[in-house]
Formats: sequence, structure tokens, C-alpha cells
Amino acid sequence: QRGGRLGPRPGVPSEPSSRSSAGMLPVVAGLLLAVAAGGRGAAAGDEESQPGSRFVCTSLPLDAAGAGCPLPSVPMQGGALPPEEELKATVLQLRETVLQQKETIGSQRETIRELTGKLSRCESADGKSATGTWKKELGKGKDTMGDLPRDPAQVIDQLSRTMQTLKDRLESLEHQLRANVSYAALPNDLREMLQRRLGDLERQLLSKVAELEDEKSLLHNETSAHRQRTETALNALLERVSELEKGNSAFKSPDEFKVSLPLRTNYLYGKIKKTLPELYAFTVCLWLRSSASPGIGTPFSYAVPGQANEIVLIEWGNNPIELLINDKVAQLPLFISDGKWHHICITWTTRDGMWEAFQDGEKLGTGENLAPWHPIKPGGVLILGQEQDTVGGRFDATQAFVGEMSQFNIWDRVLKAEDIVNIANCSTNMPGNIIPWVDNNVDVFGGATKWPVETCEERLLDL
Repeated sequence: QRGGRLGPRPGVPSEPSSRSSAGMLPVVAGLLLAVAAGGRGAAAGDEESQPGSRFVCTSLPLDAAGAGCPLPSVPMQGGALPPEEELKATVLQLRETVLQQKETIGSQRETIRELTGKLSRCESADGKSATGTWKKELGKGKDTMGDLPRDPAQVIDQLSRTMQTLKDRLESLEHQLRANVSYAALPNDLREMLQRRLGDLERQLLSKVAELEDEKSLLHNETSAHRQRTETALNALLERVSELEKGNSAFKSPDEFKVSLPLRTNYLYGKIKKTLPELYAFTVCLWLRSSASPGIGTPFSYAVPGQANEIVLIEWGNNPIELLINDKVAQLPLFISDGKWHHICITWTTRDGMWEAFQDGEKLGTGENLAPWHPIKPGGVLILGQEQDTVGGRFDATQAFVGEMSQFNIWDRVLKAEDIVNIANCSTNMPGNIIPWVDNNVDVFGGATKWPVETCEERLLDL
């Protein structure tokens, strides 16, 4: 039996290795006494009927046999055995005891192999990538130590319980070894091997626990960073929505607003959402106010693929204000950098390249041969406040418009002089049939803003 009991064999000494040859007679006397008692119990039917009974073997000195417990006569065939036969029987019984102890050690080796298997599984898991393997195993619902839960906290708790169970099992084995196996049968190196194996397993488990803690910390940091980025994006969207709601509610009429470009930079600008069709004539009118020096910059520019200067109105440096069409230049006799509101209108037709320039309803100049017979190309980008070197981009801060503008309208024909005068003196409101000045057609970028504009009469008083 594995519990260390010698079974129903009477006469097996508990410590045979410690007996000397001179002390064998007391042992034989004790064996004979136990045999006699066992025989009587078997004859009476008392011991055999009780499961789990056991015999107690006790050695008595020879001088105490007659006084305390007289030896009964044991019937034997052929008389008493000689001492050599008794010793031989005792040796056989000791051999059987050794076999039982070997069986116990074999069962303990099974336990050792189980521990070694656990350790081998840990060592095989340790050879893999510390992060990718555990992520993969946890993601699939399995790992290298059995069916562990997916939560890192539960994994750590499960590993701790497993390690404690292994410790308890080792202590139980050592206790059994102390109780049932002599030190001669269980060498010290076996216990040291068990301790070393358990220590290695404990270090492996602690390493895995540390890896899980690092993984948990990394996931927490990544989650926090992702949450912060999401919150930042949501806040930006909320601010944008608030600005749009505020802008829509600030204007009493869709056209009663102005675009403010207070700095000379290459990132403040407005953009017209609509584009131009193919044009053979046009009229552009707008209100603007600027005191920038030198030059107010570029109130607007229209660029198409292959031609960045399809239509440009610019006052750059100390040069007079210029109108560019298909990169051809005409200088306009306009003076608008005094910091007051001015109404500007420019007309052009492809026939002979005729152009006209109006300021505050008055025609100040006219000319011809400005890109004659060149139709304005469609599908371009119309920018307020910047000169385009490529379609929709590559702005130059030195050519940026600084100031405010409003009522930017474009028609696909040359307006009559009286119509331009009526627009300038606020007697009529004529939105452009190609590009009208409405809030939902103008976007601002880079810090450019929309504000409610002064009334037309207030702008007239500013002249």
C-alpha cells in the first residue's frame, strides 16, 4: 500500500535497516508473538470481518518475554525452525517490504513526472514571443498552462493557486517520505531535485505573471491614448458644429456677412464652393476694406489645371493693382488701400480682350487686348485672399490679402454701367448669376472668420 502501512503481513519490522545481527532474536520473538495473535484472530473470525484492520508488530527483549507476555506455544510442522531458517524468512519479508517501498517511490516518481511535464509546458511557452504569443493564446481562449481565464487578473490568480497547490503536494510527498521511507531508501539528491524543480517552476510562473502585468499595463496605456485621441477629435467636431451653428444664426440674411483675413499668412483664406463654367465674358464685383502696406495682396484668384493665373486680382508690393487673365496683365487705376470700404467692379470680354474698372460706381479705366479670344476655362478653384501657384494651393504669404471683403458676386456677362452704379449706391441688390454671395457657398480656413457685415448704407458713409 502507498500510505506506508505494511498490510496484513505480521512480523514486518518498521526499521529493518537499523537492526544488527545480534538483535535478531528479539525480532523473531516479536514475530512469533504476532503470528500467534494473528492466527487466533483469524480462527475466531474477528479480524477478517472488519475492513481496514491492521496488525501491530512489536519487538520485546528476551528477558521480558516471560514476565510481561508469555509466549504461547505455536504449532509448527516438523518442530521449531532452526535460526537460519528464521533469519531467511525474515530476509524474505524484508525484501517484500523493500518492494512495497519501491512501489511507493514509483508512485512518487509519477508525481515527479507530472511536475516535470508542467515545467516543460512552461519552458516551451517561455521560448515564444512574450507579447505576441500570449496575445494570440489569450485571444483564442487558451494558453500554455491549461484552461486559464482570459482576464489577466484571473490568470494571475489561477497561476498563484496552481503554484500553491504544487507546493502543498511537495510538502505532502516529503511528509509521506519521512513517515514511510527510510533515508537510505530516499536519497538526499531526490529531495534536492524536487526542490530544484519546484524552484524552477516557481520562477517560470513568476516570469509569466510579470509578463501578464506588463501586458496589462501596455493595454491600459494604449486604451488611454486611444480614448484621449477620440475625445480630442470629438471636441474638435463639437467646436466646429458650434461655430457653424453660431455663424448660421449670426446673419439675418444669407448674404449679410463678411470674411475677415487679419494677418498676412499663407494659411488664412476663403474658398468658394461653386466653380465657374466656360465664360466668354464676366463681371466681378465686391466690397473690400484694407489698409495693408505695401499692397493689399490678392482679393481673389481663379486657377485651372495648366493655368494657375486664369483670373487674378492682385496688388503686390509697390506695384499698382493688376488684373491677370490667362497670365496676361492689365494695370487698373484703382486706389483702395486707405482702410475704408470700397466697391470694386471689373468687366471683361473675350472679344478684343476689352476690360473696364469701376470704383464706388465710377468708371476709372478701360482697355483692350487682355487675353483676347481666350475663353475662361471651367472647373477651376476660386480662392479668396490668396494667390494660387497650383490649383487650390501653394500660397505665398507676401501676396496674401489683409483686410475684409463682402458681396463677392460674378456674372457671365458685362453689366451695364447703370447697374454697377445702382449696386454701388445700395439702390439695388443684384446677386451674381454664376457666383452669388451666400453663406453656404463660402468656407473659411486657417483662422479666417465670418462676421456680420455693416449695412450697405453704413459702408457708403465710410467712403
